[in-house]
Amino acid sequence: MALSMRLSRGGSKKRPYYRIVIADARSPRDGRFIEKIGTYNPLLAKDSPERVKLDADRAKHWLSVGAQPTDRVARFLDVAGVKERAARNNPNKGKPGEKATERAEERAEKLKAAEEAAAEAAAAKAPAADSNEEAEAVMAAEVEAATEAPTAEAEAVAEATAEETPAVEG
Repeated sequence: MALSMRLSRGGSKKRPYYRIVIADARSPRDGRFIEKIGTYNPLLAKDSPERVKLDADRAKHWLSVGAQPTDRVARFLDVAGVKERAARNNPNKGKPGEKATERAEERAEKLKAAEEAAAEAAAAKAPAADSNEEAEAVMAAEVEAATEAPTAEAEAVAEATAEETPAVEG
């Protein structure tokens, strides 16, 4: 028989209260259990001593018999000093997903294209200008490209929409 040290929910709707129990792993969450070894009230303050009550001696006994604690109960046991819990590390947790990565790449490509267009515009204006005027022209072209890039996209969308929708004759 596989023993599990887990939480069994009680309390009313939106007012949870848990018993820390030893149960057969196959039994339902709130069903039959072998022994109640503590309680957990998540509605109390985190520093309240009444939040988690645990019979440490019974917990040690059941761990020695082979009961496997769930993640939450393992945290309680670690705080009580009954069983050391290894810190977990998920290096992929903060990484963006596939779609977010694709969107970032598309944004980078659009920005790069806008910068190249600004550089070409600056290069076209540069031969006719002096060195001071050239620097001003390059700066102006970059500012213009940065402000026009979204407008150019909006114009392209408007043109595509106009082509798809037939003109209404009256």
